[in-house]
Amino acid sequence: MAEQYRVAIIGCGGRGRAHARAWRSTGRCQLVAVSDVVAVSAEAFAAAEGDPAAPPRIYADYGAMLAEARADLVSVCTWPETHAGIVAAAAAAGARAIFSEKPMAPTWGEARAMAAAAQRAGTLLAFCHQRRFEAHFVTARRLLRAGAIGKLLRIEGTCPNLFDWGTHWFDMFHFYNDEQPARWVLGQVDLRRGQRVFGALVEDQGLSLIHFANGVDGLLITGEGRQFPEINRLIGTEGIIETQMPGADGKWIPVRVRGAGEGEFRIPEILESDRPGPGGPEGRAAADILHCLEQGGEPELSVTKALRGTELIFATYESSRRRGRVDLPLLTEDSALLSMAAAGQIGGAH
Repeated sequence: MAEQYRVAIIGCGGRGRAHARAWRSTGRCQLVAVSDVVAVSAEAFAAAEGDPAAPPRIYADYGAMLAEARADLVSVCTWPETHAGIVAAAAAAGARAIFSEKPMAPTWGEARAMAAAAQRAGTLLAFCHQRRFEAHFVTARRLLRAGAIGKLLRIEGTCPNLFDWGTHWFDMFHFYNDEQPARWVLGQVDLRRGQRVFGALVEDQGLSLIHFANGVDGLLITGEGRQFPEINRLIGTEGIIETQMPGADGKWIPVRVRGAGEGEFRIPEILESDRPGPGGPEGRAAADILHCLEQGGEPELSVTKALRGTELIFATYESSRRRGRVDLPLLTEDSALLSMAAAGQIGGAH
């Protein structure tokens, strides 16, 4: 009989529910405990996502839950500012795997500390950059690898901000580019008004230019002034692949390609092998985590990959602070965005 796992979830909002469904889709996990500082949220979550025959215990204090629940798997579905402490506590409590929401943490130092805490404890740590399992992105990479647009030259993206959404696109830049390391970052951010997403301060506009070890460049444009909402564009020597494009009729186009000799974009077939399966992207991620626990190997959503993308966020902030290029690895520990905002050095005080 396949091994069964005990699951605890910290944070009972929408993303917590997505994690509960993901673990359940494996057919090998039992939700034994949930924790949230809002009692009514935890109670509703337990009633909706738990097994009525063996309901999960409800905790206001995640520390008490970790001490008592003996969970094999812990999902961290809280706001970014809490991630570092929770991940360290879950690893110390003996969790075999931790599956955390993104972004990793408000500072580069905290992000690295989480990885170190998991490594010391021998805990598998993964972050929910689930777009690696979404069909149209997988299709785009398959077409790229098949030579549909020749040699890859540049990856472009647009999204609302570098931190909350940008963490996905920086991760996808590595996904398309076969996990090639970035060598340097040149960036700028503007914070004239300031806005918060899940409690985190993010820029109003941003630009990030990345140069990868294999010569490919990346460009991310965020906030005001971007031409499209949330897209990826892969530019090669012989064509272009685009994802999440708005169509002329207002309908969303998941992926389209214009290759060598093609005058117009075409919509390619999304193969069944491109799709994540019945559990969706999060379910595919959960199954991959269980596979790696049992067979070894690096999860597709590993902390190592999450760190690569996260470094680009904080390197862009640091480039704005220095007003110059930042060569990697990034050696600062803070968030230059938060430090500049606190000192009134960018867009006024927030």
